[in-house]
Amino acid sequence: MKDFGIYIHIPFCRQKCFYCDFPSFAGKERMIGPYLEALEQEMGQVRQRLWDRGEAVFGSDGKLAPGTIYIGGGTPTVLETVALPDVFYLLQKHIDVEHAGEITIEANPGTVDGEKLRLLHGFGINRLSLGVQSFDDGCLKAIGRIHSGQEAAEAVAEAQDAGFANISVDLMYGLPGQDMNMLRESVETALSLGVQHISIYGLQLEEGTVFDKLHQQGKLVLPSDELTEEMYDYITAFLPERGYYRYEISNFALPGYESRHNLSYWQDVPYLGFGSGAHSYWGDCRYQNSARIEVYMEEVFQGRAMCHVEEKVTEKAHIEEFCFLALRTAAGISVRRFAAVFGRDVHELYGEQIRRLVEKGLLLEDRERLCLSPLGMKYGNQVFGEFLLEDEK
Repeated sequence: MKDFGIYIHIPFCRQKCFYCDFPSFAGKERMIGPYLEALEQEMGQVRQRLWDRGEAVFGSDGKLAPGTIYIGGGTPTVLETVALPDVFYLLQKHIDVEHAGEITIEANPGTVDGEKLRLLHGFGINRLSLGVQSFDDGCLKAIGRIHSGQEAAEAVAEAQDAGFANISVDLMYGLPGQDMNMLRESVETALSLGVQHISIYGLQLEEGTVFDKLHQQGKLVLPSDELTEEMYDYITAFLPERGYYRYEISNFALPGYESRHNLSYWQDVPYLGFGSGAHSYWGDCRYQNSARIEVYMEEVFQGRAMCHVEEKVTEKAHIEEFCFLALRTAAGISVRRFAAVFGRDVHELYGEQIRRLVEKGLLLEDRERLCLSPLGMKYGNQVFGEFLLEDEK
């Protein structure tokens, strides 16, 4: 059976955060019912299309049988407790959820309570990803979050009480008004709560966001580059000291608690995305649904699910992306797997670049793999640029 993952997008949220450029929308709760109906129809259409092609992606009951499922957003837990069962019923209609070894749902503190968390766990969700970003109330207010640090800590505790034994928290650094003490306290609070996984990201100013507009107006005051670098150095030294393995540039986990779903992305495993704005990577094609909820629903109701090829992936593009994604991980590029996928030795294509990067201390090399050094992790984009191939003449 083919190894693949499934992503489900729930685009609704209570308030758009100031840094967020994801396809998510506040104030559209009236569309939840029709949206879930479209989601169910999309799954049915894609399932039938793959069945007609004879794809080896089905369990014995004829349902899609992914290795992992990830429910993201938006904020999936903005759905009321009475609406959440509808999501899981439509999943169970088309997906063999018991085949999936990892089922993750994203949640935000302030949109979950004990009852909702017990419901999620009872439906078979075995991994919870909490969008905390900071435990400092000032930082949270500055970035447009709706919860407090205390509510975030309570959400972790309630999730543990509900039975979750695999909890990830998202944190951010380089935030407006954030100093080293604020960052340290947030990281140490996360560790004290006993979470198994931490994703930690530097603030990026994305086009069209509130922060982007404030920056253009000269109204956004951010930590200096020197302070942001100090924050990065603290994070990447402190978390491994406390037993959290850095298995990807922005992700740290206790042994055995790496995100299997996200690892599958970085390992070039195909995936199906359902919902507005969702992407799919299947065969040699990439598909993308419309990010506008209304357009997405109209297309699905017209029977046009998985019909828009965003990109036909050439061998050149496949090789480049294979390298970029693999290098994000601690495991790096497997020399053997590269040869198996592309029928060529990675040194045949990149020998000079590899030599140069090793000399600069950005890349580590042995007979089995190529991976970023700690310095390479810090300056990853510089390394990735070396793995761009010249356009074919």
